[in-house]
Amino acid sequence: MRVLGLDWGGRRIGTAISDERAAIAFPLGFVERSSDKKALAALKALIAEHEVSRIVVGLPIHMDGRRGPEADAAQKFASALSAATGLEVETLDERWTTLEAERSLRELSTGRGRSRRREQKQKDRVDATAAAIILRTYLARLNADERDPGDEERP
Repeated sequence: MRVLGLDWGGRRIGTAISDERAAIAFPLGFVERSSDKKALAALKALIAEHEVSRIVVGLPIHMDGRRGPEADAAQKFASALSAATGLEVETLDERWTTLEAERSLRELSTGRGRSRRREQKQKDRVDATAAAIILRTYLARLNADERDPGDEERP
């Protein structure tokens, strides 16, 4: 079972995919959001290519827990994606994912000079990395929920 993780944004949607066992999240890239129709078509192609059976979309909740217009738009997009693909699309609170992605990438790129091209590539990676963090969090919860306490070996 492969799971697709999405970091919904106003201009782009970061994408990440799990392995077949739904244990590891890998950044894929991003889909431009010039229109929802084009974004949905691009995501449907990714879903078919990677044989995705589940989708999780990050829900941009305010730090104080309030849902703003971005969260409502992401929820609306998740519903449209579900209708377009026939798959259940779940949402996950993503309050810290972009900050974590930026921090992780900053740590990886220390010591390199700055250029416009490098800064753009960094922004591109943030979207995919944020999607991978959303997916990693979702997979950890999914796998924890599926573990049965009775399955543990006894000494």
